[in-house]
Amino acid sequence: MRCPFCGYEDTKVIESRLTFDGFVVRRRRECPVCGARFTTYERYELGPPMVVKRDGRRERFSREKILRGVMIACEKRPIPYEELEKLVDRVILRLQGTGKKEVETKLIGEYVLEELKKLDEVAYVRFASVYRDFKSVDQFLQIITELKEGRGDEEKPEEGLPDERGIRKAEERARGAQAQVDVRDKREDKGGEGAR
Repeated sequence: MRCPFCGYEDTKVIESRLTFDGFVVRRRRECPVCGARFTTYERYELGPPMVVKRDGRRERFSREKILRGVMIACEKRPIPYEELEKLVDRVILRLQGTGKKEVETKLIGEYVLEELKKLDEVAYVRFASVYRDFKSVDQFLQIITELKEGRGDEEKPEEGLPDERGIRKAEERARGAQAQVDVRDKREDKGGEGAR
């Protein structure tokens, strides 16, 4: 393989590893001329050869395009890059399982949504909003409601975070405390007027 830094044509493999699922070989390479090290990935030729767009156009299948969309949806989320790679691999394996030579973008999008829903709800909502072309806040509310219903109302909040009832009680206490401060302020204002 050619060195991406100096262009020398014969780099040396210094380490090879299979990923845990056995579908990808990760290779560390070194250039004997410039000494640069880099990583390459060897994977099966996956996916159908053609994708049918919504408007009927056809284009070559691109794993990178799916990964890019998933990365955008997962931006600033606590998800390791390797998890995104695995998600895309699972989507592609499902596409291969259809046995079709052409797949519609709709099917790809639905598979990605299903995988994101299991991985991260925020990324799921982000991807859905672009993929399904949300035009109003109501569409966001609908998908969030579906998510909440899907996991059940019994789900407890994360440890250390109050539930809705706790938030309401805290708001009531805050309003009560504010009312006491307002009463105290009024008393002080009246007391100050008499002293003048």
